[in-house]
Amino acid sequence: MKVIIPAAGIGKRLRPHTYTMPKPLIPVAGKTIIAFIIDKFVDAGLDDFVFVLGYMSEQIEEYVDQHYPNIKKTYVKQPKRLGLGHAIWTARAAFKDDEEIIVMLGDTILELDVAAFLNSSSSCLGIRKVNDPRLFGVVEYDEGGVVTRLVEKPKIPKSNQAIVGLYKINDIPLLLECLEYNISNKVKTHGEYHLTDGLMGMITKGHKITTFEVVNWYDCGQKEILLETNKVLLKRYGNTEQHQIKDSIIIPPVAIGEDCEIRHSIIGPNVTIANNAEIHNSILSDSIVGNYANIKDLILDKSLIGNDVVISGKRQTLNIGDNNQLELG
Repeated sequence: MKVIIPAAGIGKRLRPHTYTMPKPLIPVAGKTIIAFIIDKFVDAGLDDFVFVLGYMSEQIEEYVDQHYPNIKKTYVKQPKRLGLGHAIWTARAAFKDDEEIIVMLGDTILELDVAAFLNSSSSCLGIRKVNDPRLFGVVEYDEGGVVTRLVEKPKIPKSNQAIVGLYKINDIPLLLECLEYNISNKVKTHGEYHLTDGLMGMITKGHKITTFEVVNWYDCGQKEILLETNKVLLKRYGNTEQHQIKDSIIIPPVAIGEDCEIRHSIIGPNVTIANNAEIHNSILSDSIVGNYANIKDLILDKSLIGNDVVISGKRQTLNIGDNNQLELG
């Protein structure tokens, strides 16, 4: 069974960070987003991956090659971002002879019982209840959990169950037939070839697709959601290992990368610091700091700092008597 990971997007909602780094490589709770995805399936016994890449593909290839030398991997380029259905169609040569595949979006972190999902006897979609289903692909299903209809970003949703970007498909010839029909006949929704339309074609031909509710779903597409995801996952995976700390205070949960230098600072709670960062005379909370960042004399809260950033504040010496109030902007 192959795992297909589409990761060709440009991450527009996370700019300016994604001008220089693809979204799947952004650090969260001590790991990159794509590492959370790969590790979940490797832990479940899967080792054959297909990555559909576009934007800054070389960075993702280099990262996967370096950190996952023992998995089987195929890299496919999607030259034009024409939708998830088009991404899967572009990678068809890599899995057309397989009996079933898993598709997992490369910018989403999920918590679920992977073994139970993989053991589903039918094609299956990961779903989660949402407050505003108009922003997502929406699933309608009968009392037995069998999908009856899929709609991409409906104006008037008839369900609040959203597709979370996780799919198991066990009829590859039919999937490719439906995707080919849509692409050949320019069947688009909101200007793109969506996988939901291909799956809906399979349903109309009698293919059974069921649903699987995930425990948690973290769509890391915006700064605020990314920082909240970091906070939640740090409570499960945070650590203070592999770092140099001199005269500093660590307030868990935190995740500090390799070869970091932290001096005279307060770090935490809910802080991820990537590798080789230097933090001096600073206070950081509820933030993510990238590789090789250099931060001095700052107080940061709810901040997202990219790789190779050098930023410093203003050091001050104060002599203040009793019963005074001073606010420093």
